Amino acid sequence: MKKHRAFLKWAGGKYSLVEEIQRHLPPARKLVEPFVGAGSVFLNTDFEQYLLADINPDLINLYNILKDDPEKYIEDVRKLFTPEFNQKEEYLKIREEFNKTQDPYVRSLYFLYMNRHGFNGLCRYNKKGGFNVPFGSYKKPYFPEKEMYFFAEKAKRATFVCEGYQQTFSRARKGCVVYCDPPYAPLSSTANFTSYTGNGFSLDDQADLADVAEKAATEREIPVLISNHDTKLTRRLYHGADLSVVKVRRTISRNGSGRNKVDELLALFKSQEKSPNC
Repeated sequence: MKKHRAFLKWAGGKYSLVEEIQRHLPPARKLVEPFVGAGSVFLNTDFEQYLLADINPDLINLYNILKDDPEKYIEDVRKLFTPEFNQKEEYLKIREEFNKTQDPYVRSLYFLYMNRHGFNGLCRYNKKGGFNVPFGSYKKPYFPEKEMYFFAEKAKRATFVCEGYQQTFSRARKGCVVYCDPPYAPLSSTANFTSYTGNGFSLDDQADLADVAEKAATEREIPVLISNHDTKLTRRLYHGADLSVVKVRRTISRNGSGRNKVDELLALFKSQEKSPNC
């Protein structure tokens, strides 16, 4: 089966792991993703229906606009992928306009533009909610036309919602399977707490997610697969699940000297019996 790339750049995207995730996802009619991100798992699985959620309103807004009218959106956003807009001054102007406007359609165009022209495809906001990723200085940012058309076609089977993971779990029913790709847990207990909680997902959230997942499986017969760093902490949090380790060719380092490979842990909380309809 051909692998499909997401049209957005996304930190922690699961494109390289989709085969492993596919292998561990139990069969179901509907896939529920509380942390959809760029959607690599959605794009590379074949469920009848999808419920895809994220707490980033700009992301979900873009997905719904692309789903509803791909031709118009793609033609409009294409105008921003020209040499004149691939300059720092233009990028900063658009970033400023993005932070000022509340127009959903304009924000969706600028969001994709900044994703492809900004530094490393990062998605980051300041405390006031302003997008603050610097210019990326790329020679010719890629315009993901075919990826957007594929996404829009597949999105006919999907519902996109902007909400927290607890709300998304509450929507899941018997016959669904849930895949969770939360922000990574810290690699060590000495990880810097201020920088870690900056992504809005604390250690308490990591523990609560594990608890919600276990309850969904044992009390509501909804299997849940979670991916995270393989650490003592995550093994403790997911002690009630079937654990599999995936060897990942990824180096995580803050400085060039301290590089260490980090494995990915897949934790499957299983329901006790097979589920019928969702």
